[in-house]
Amino acid sequence: MAKKKSDPAHTDAELLWKRESAWPKIGTTERRRIDTYCAEYLSFLSEAKTEREAYDIALNLAGAAGYLDLDKPAAAALQPGARLFRGRGGKVMMLAVLGRRPLTEGLRIVGAHTDAPRLDAKPCPIYEDSALALVDTHYYGGIKKYQWVTLPLAIHGTVIKEDGEAVSICIGEAADDPVFVITDLLPHLGKEQAKKSLSEGIEGENLNVLAASVPAAAGADGRDVKEPVKLNLLRLLRERYGICEQDLASAELEIVPAGPARELGFDRSMLLGYAQDDRVCAYAGLRALLDVDETPEHTCVLLLCDKEEIGSKGATGMDSTFFENSVAELIAATEGEAGADLTLRRCLEHSRMLSADVSVLHDPNFPDVSSPNNMAMMNAGVVIGKYGGARGKSGASEASAEFMAELRRSFNSHAVIWQTGELGKVDLGGGGTIAMFLARYGMDVVDCGVGLLSMHSPWEVAGKLDTYMAYKAYHTFFRNPGTTG
Repeated sequence: MAKKKSDPAHTDAELLWKRESAWPKIGTTERRRIDTYCAEYLSFLSEAKTEREAYDIALNLAGAAGYLDLDKPAAAALQPGARLFRGRGGKVMMLAVLGRRPLTEGLRIVGAHTDAPRLDAKPCPIYEDSALALVDTHYYGGIKKYQWVTLPLAIHGTVIKEDGEAVSICIGEAADDPVFVITDLLPHLGKEQAKKSLSEGIEGENLNVLAASVPAAAGADGRDVKEPVKLNLLRLLRERYGICEQDLASAELEIVPAGPARELGFDRSMLLGYAQDDRVCAYAGLRALLDVDETPEHTCVLLLCDKEEIGSKGATGMDSTFFENSVAELIAATEGEAGADLTLRRCLEHSRMLSADVSVLHDPNFPDVSSPNNMAMMNAGVVIGKYGGARGKSGASEASAEFMAELRRSFNSHAVIWQTGELGKVDLGGGGTIAMFLARYGMDVVDCGVGLLSMHSPWEVAGKLDTYMAYKAYHTFFRNPGTTG
């Protein structure tokens, strides 16, 4: 076996790789780009409080950029450089820019999810107790239940009436809107509650949202109305939205933290907002694809999917056949249906993907859970996670050394600041992304996203530099995707 020659180009300083804040490396021009990008991202994050709202914003931006519906293509437009989209259910979307190379040489994919931990109204949500009307909820995704009490909350969603009319609801975001809240026990009476663990102090069945307190007037016959506060609330909903209680059985109402995302810190170097997991990566991927203004070598694809927080199951999750079906439609529209099955298989196997999902940052308030030397740091760049999984890499999708080397070369040559990271200590950490659902096709996949503090809480923290570097990483990947698989 031939010996590998040493690389004399490495200086002593280059032999070491230190994870540290990258702000000193950023010039004035790039600082301005970071601030501009993050201001636009904050606007998106404040408006996209649900996966449907994120989908609508992405659809509007894609339409303005000339993207065509893949299910209704214009034949003349399906040439290299054509921009296409395909969606389902207002929650999952694929956007693509056709490249010069045949689809059998693979796609360059950035995939993110737009769902986030939250509270969902149950199918029969409104009830009355002790002259108060409340909304009964079922939490969605991995939350710490105690974090959701005593916060101002907003209600977002869609109600589909019996005749098919869709009614959009958004209450709690405008300055003159009312907000909602889940109450908690005062410390004077909380002796027994204080003895419980954090996970038991607030029970899921007690995440009931306080919604109204004024009773309806007595009926025309002068008799008292049963559940008068609930009735008065339903009257308000009828007056404002034209809906009745049964309409709520065919509704998707999400209770989320009220208020806009904000800059954080005296130096405004961080971002505080709801659902940065994973809309920080979803927005970066969307902007990166929209900013591909030339015809790429390989076809570039952005996936915005749903249901990641609950296992990616269902018709709009990554474990559905939506992506596979959409690529099949792309092949049929560009190359015809002859031999389409083999073309699809080759296309998927030869593809490369960045699973654009968030990672965890080292938190000095909780140092004991960090993996020494392998925890991502705030503002040290976008985080590449070679593998995920839990306790012995169980359930992990692990990137190859070759693919990691390609990304290093591409990112380093295009001034993308990056770092590696793990999700905590080996016996403590663990988690998964959509990477495994794409890796099963045989393609190269790696997790690449923004590190967060307070992940899965109502208000998550990201660094501005990391946020911008995610955009820069995805844009670089689309334009300089490495070798063919």
